[in-house]
Order: sequence, then C-alpha cells, then structure tokens
Amino acid sequence: MKQPILITNTTLFTDPDTALLADHWLLTQGNGIHSFGPMETVPQDNGVTQINGEGKLLMPGLINGHNHCAMTLFRGLADDMELGQWLNEHIFPAEATHVSPEMVYWCTKLAAAEMILSGTTTVADGYFYEEQAAQALLDAGMRAIPAHGIIDFPAPGVPDPEKNIDAVEAYLLDWQEKDERIRPGIFAHSPYTCSPKTLQRAKDLARKYQAPFFIHVAESRQEQEILMDPQGTSPIRHLAALDLLDADTVLIHCVWLDDEDRKIIQESRAGVVVCPQSQFKLASGIAQASEMMDMGIPVGLGTDGSASNNSLDLFREMDLLAKGQKVRTLNATAMPAGKALAAATETNATILGIPRLGRIAAGFKADLILLDLNQPHLQPCYNSDLLVYSANGADVTDVIINGERVLKDRNLLSFDLDETMQQVRRLATTLGSHSL
Repeated sequence: MKQPILITNTTLFTDPDTALLADHWLLTQGNGIHSFGPMETVPQDNGVTQINGEGKLLMPGLINGHNHCAMTLFRGLADDMELGQWLNEHIFPAEATHVSPEMVYWCTKLAAAEMILSGTTTVADGYFYEEQAAQALLDAGMRAIPAHGIIDFPAPGVPDPEKNIDAVEAYLLDWQEKDERIRPGIFAHSPYTCSPKTLQRAKDLARKYQAPFFIHVAESRQEQEILMDPQGTSPIRHLAALDLLDADTVLIHCVWLDDEDRKIIQESRAGVVVCPQSQFKLASGIAQASEMMDMGIPVGLGTDGSASNNSLDLFREMDLLAKGQKVRTLNATAMPAGKALAAATETNATILGIPRLGRIAAGFKADLILLDLNQPHLQPCYNSDLLVYSANGADVTDVIINGERVLKDRNLLSFDLDETMQQVRRLATTLGSHSL
C-alpha cells in the first residue's frame, strides 16, 4: 500500500485555464490525487509522507508526446545537417551497427533520467527492441507508451521485414497488462519507409489491440516525392486513402500541410505532435500549430530523440513552440503561453489516450512535479506564463509518478544514475566516441 504524500505551503498550478493558487496543500492517495486546498484547511499529517513546498510551485508532470529514448547514444553524433543526409548517411547506418537490446535498455534509462530531472513524468517512445525500452522506463519509475517500430527494411531485432508485424504483435501481447504505467503502442516509422500494405497491416493490428498508432508524416518539403507507392497527392492524403486516420492515430511533425490536409486531420480526429527543437535544428520548417489548434485539432508537444534536439527538456520545447508560432505568423498573440502549457500536459494526455492525466484535480493521477521558485530567473512570479518563458528543467526539485516519489531534492530515487551513465559511456566507445 502506497503511503499518502502531503505537500504543504506550495503555489499550485492546476491547469492552464486557472490562476496560480498560493499557500496551498495537496494530498495524494494510492496512485491518485485525493484533494487539495488552502493552507488554513490542511489535513492532519498523521501517517503521510510530508513535503514542504515553501518557495516552490507544484504542477502536473509534463508529458512528452514523441521521443526515441534510446537515441541518447547518438546525441551530438551528427549535427548541423539536413534531414535526409542526417538520416541516411549517419543515423540509419549507426543504428544498423550499434542498436542492441543492451543499448536500448541503458540508453533509454539515460533518457528517463534526463526527463525525470527536467519534469517529464510520461513519455511516448518509438524505437526497436522496444521491450527493452519498456522495461527501462518501468524500472525508472516513469509512465510511458513505448511503441514498437515497424519499417519495410531489415531492422534491429527484426532482420526479416516479412516478420515485422508478427514481432510487434508478440510485443503487444507481452506488455499489454504488465503494469498500469505502461501501455504498449505501434510506431510505423513513416510512409517513405513503410509500404501501403505494411501501414494497413500495422493499423489493423493497432485496432485489434486498441493500441495507439504513431507515424512520422509531412516532416519535410520533399516527402511526397519519396513515398512508397503514393495513394494520394500529399502524405496526409496518402494516409487517409489507406484508412489510417482516426482518434487513436498520432501524427508526428506535420510541418508541410495544406488546407485540405488540415481539414482531413480535423475530420479524422487524429492527434498531432510537433517537435519544435528538432524541426528547427533539421531545418524542417515550423508546423502551423496555432491554425490547427484554432480548428480544434489536438496539438501536443514532443522532443523527438536527443540525436536531433539535443535536449529532452520540455520547458525548452514549450518556449520554442510559443515563440516559433509568433515568429512564423508575425503575431505576438498567435500562441499564448497557456496553449503551450496545455500541449505539454492535458492535450498530450488526450492525444495519447491516457485518462485523468495532465492536470491537478481530485481523482486524477498523482504525476506531479515541484519547481524551485527561489531562482533569479523565476522572480517575480506573477502568473503561470513564466513556466513557458522563464522556467527550465533544472528548476525541478521533486517528482512524483503514480503516487511514488522518484526524485527528491534533485536526487533520483528509482535507479542508480551513475551506473546508467557509466554503461552509456561504455557503449559510446563502440562509436569511436571519447565521451567524458
């Protein structure tokens, strides 16, 4: 039985539509939020773990809508390149040589440490040997949707592309009910690495097991030219013609869309996850996130893998999401801070199909983070906008996931960080790296 946690004397951020609440307390029970209120109503603390939140802000844990966690091994390996060169000349060859079950486990665990330390409590991951990623995220104490990768080429763990669907089905069966924090998914890499037949079989599998279905799409201007057997005149129309779009489909990037594409996404109820840092770094472009939000399309936020970011700090992503939309439209009101906050919390929870997550409310999951407000860059604190424009992951002091404390005063409690970094440094030597 989990011991309840009582956080006192804190400033509370419940959701983007509510003003900050000063001098409040919050009580967890089991894996959920039991209640909260002003300090004059604080309950007796008998039998609870107490955290003094004085000088701190308590908010929902951040949700990373798209990551390739194990790619921490390739952080800094190939910078300052356009997408095609980066993928085909560096990342795909490195993956073919260096991705192994051991690599995926330890490098995913390193990503988990980075995410927890910067306030992310849930991640949607997509990679190969995904059973190792799922285990690493579980061991790290995170909530996750680890999605097994599918491509129509020999892949790590699936050397025969004819068996790619079978491999993913075996993974889904193995991880469907292992732990309440883990929900397995399917990651069809893209419409230029998967044939129409493979995409349809993958989506059929997702529907059979009610698993979320992720796909990179419309990331580059040239994508239509490299589609495998195009069934439409744009990548989105290609997916629509294959009947892949519904509320359980998560479209990653969506930078190069036209009006018809956005209308198709709107009508399908599919979700979109944008990754501003990665899209900026690879010069992919800036997704029209504000227009999609105005249409009612759920738009969430991800980091992408650290090989193309190179950080997994969602506070950086929120800042760039809001500012990127302002610059793109030359309109300072195009993306208010609250919408960026929603993208990294409750909207991502909706897109990923995780109920009762992403805001502070009674009965919601107890995935919570505390930020130290006693920092020069966080003073004065007028409202929650500073969480987008001023805060960063290093401000996070404590993290609770599923009612369990996994970070205390910036010390990881769920696993040995030194061991993890030592293992990743050892793996990095196989790439000829002299990483310190």
